[in-house]
Amino acid sequence: MSNKKNRSPMPASSAGLLRFFEDETEGVKIRPQFVLAASMSLVVVSILLNLFLK
Repeated sequence: MSNKKNRSPMPASSAGLLRFFEDETEGVKIRPQFVLAASMSLVVVSILLNLFLK
């Protein structure tokens, strides 16, 4: 069997959305947990500052 017959074709996608996560980009890698923790901390600090500085 040839190698081409073993591979199945990729399904058609609109605007390449199915293959989006295969592309590796350069730059800073940040874990989603860190982004969530940082945003929640910012909200809590903002609320606390609003309460104590009134």
